[in-house]
Amino acid sequence: MNTEVPTWLLDYWMLLAPIILLQLILMVTALIQVLKQEQFRFGNKVFWIIVVVAIQVVGPIAYFAFGKEDQ
Repeated sequence: MNTEVPTWLLDYWMLLAPIILLQLILMVTALIQVLKQEQFRFGNKVFWIIVVVAIQVVGPIAYFAFGKEDQ
């Protein structure tokens, strides 16, 4: 089994790190909001947790745009 890190990943890690960090922050923020929320415009809590986690960048954005009930 080859366990070496691809050279292109080592070359571009400084470009990928901020993108990965932003994605993680967006996902954690959306998950916290989903867990606190009681009412949703569309779907339920389990549905939005799956969407936020499974559909990386688009999932959290979709939750903030379509799932979060206006207060």
